Amino acid sequence: MNREQTEILALQALAYVASDEKLLSWLMAETGLDPRDLSRSADSAETMAGVLDFLLAHEDILIDFCNHENLDKTSPAIARQHLPGAYFED
Repeated sequence: MNREQTEILALQALAYVASDEKLLSWLMAETGLDPRDLSRSADSAETMAGVLDFLLAHEDILIDFCNHENLDKTSPAIARQHLPGAYFED
């Protein structure tokens, strides 16, 4: 997966979360972003990382998102490695 594919996946994840008011509120509570911050920084690498971290922390949401987008369930974890703050295992 390259950087462009990572960004597309992260923006798809944000759109998915934003389509559900409960999930969006939960994301904002966990990340500390408010709606204005989120709309201004949606395309920043840090925000995309936060969205993917949110998905990866909540397996049920992750699975629903992957099913909705017809993605392999490992795709968000692979994409996350291309963004700031990624944890790399040796």
